[in-house]
Amino acid sequence: MNSVYFDSAATSQMRKEVIDRVYEVMKNTFGNPSSTHAYGRSSKSIIENTRKTISKQLGCNAAEIIFTSGCTEADNLILNSCVRDLGVQRIISSKIEHHAVLHTIDELQKNYGIEPVFLNLNSCGEIDYAQLESLLKDNSKKTLVSLMHINNEIGTMLDIERVAKLTQANGALFHSDTVQSVGHFDLDLSKVGVDFIVAAAHKFHGPKGVGFAFIRKNSGLQSLIFGGQQERGLRAGTEAVHNIAGLETAFELAYQHLEKEKKYILDLKNYFIDALKKHIPGVKFNGACTDASKSTYTLLNVCLPISPEKALMLLFQLDLKGIACSKGSACQSGSEKGSHVLSEILNEEDLKKPSIRFSFSSFNTKEEIDYVVEVLKEFISK
Repeated sequence: MNSVYFDSAATSQMRKEVIDRVYEVMKNTFGNPSSTHAYGRSSKSIIENTRKTISKQLGCNAAEIIFTSGCTEADNLILNSCVRDLGVQRIISSKIEHHAVLHTIDELQKNYGIEPVFLNLNSCGEIDYAQLESLLKDNSKKTLVSLMHINNEIGTMLDIERVAKLTQANGALFHSDTVQSVGHFDLDLSKVGVDFIVAAAHKFHGPKGVGFAFIRKNSGLQSLIFGGQQERGLRAGTEAVHNIAGLETAFELAYQHLEKEKKYILDLKNYFIDALKKHIPGVKFNGACTDASKSTYTLLNVCLPISPEKALMLLFQLDLKGIACSKGSACQSGSEKGSHVLSEILNEEDLKKPSIRFSFSSFNTKEEIDYVVEVLKEFISK
């Protein structure tokens, strides 16, 4: 087995149908969507149809979908405008959010003096809901709650409906980074009172460099990028029509095959858990990975019983064997620092051991899992 890809939480393999759609649009529908001639109208039609496709699935208005380059841009747009334009003075979040949120909060504190409040977490990375409710009852400052739906490193899921009800009841705004859930879970925005969510196509087998933000109608958000009036005036710049078309195809296929692929991937994950328990004594699973009701079916974060000295060679050895995985989020894999997520939930002893994130898709097989387990078993026993 020459190569095994278990890093779909970082980026997923594009489906053939998506590649074909992107190529077809690049070749035949190359007009600027802001142009009024037929070429431009054809491009504009693709964008608006994609907006409708997304809004129909998510239960929102097409005008509430804004295309971006991905989640980092969308998170920045929402958080910055909430403070700058909506008068938010306090942001309630957690220390295991994606750095697109955490670093933005840092900058907003420096530049605008906002008050950041970070919720307590249990050993699985779940927030303290009672603490959140207590904090929200103090409405002396306009507040934004920013909590990701699914943690990208450990897979722990937020009770997004519960948080939405708490924020609505207390007059706060609610932003959720849903990058690991859109395309993998159903989400009905007509029933879940979240004000802002974000998504990236490359997390559900679409192209990189394109995503979207859901911005609830009449929110008052303003653009961070100035120029033309594209995207309802919220995101200036000529749209990447081919990428948006690819996003639409990937989005449609993700939900068309959702239940079938969810069952298949969950079966793979459970098979992996059982194999690791059987062949690697002392293995641990970080977060709520082994609880299907509290964790996504798409990833597994594994703490291996290896000494710190030997751990330095683990990822290198896996790479030599053709196994792609991650020690944390891909955004942090080049950093010498350890995982900011694991540092918040693990004890000192387990932090010294290597933790690896394996993330799955419908392209993976049980044979690949067998191979990975065998490689790990051989490395640990040396």
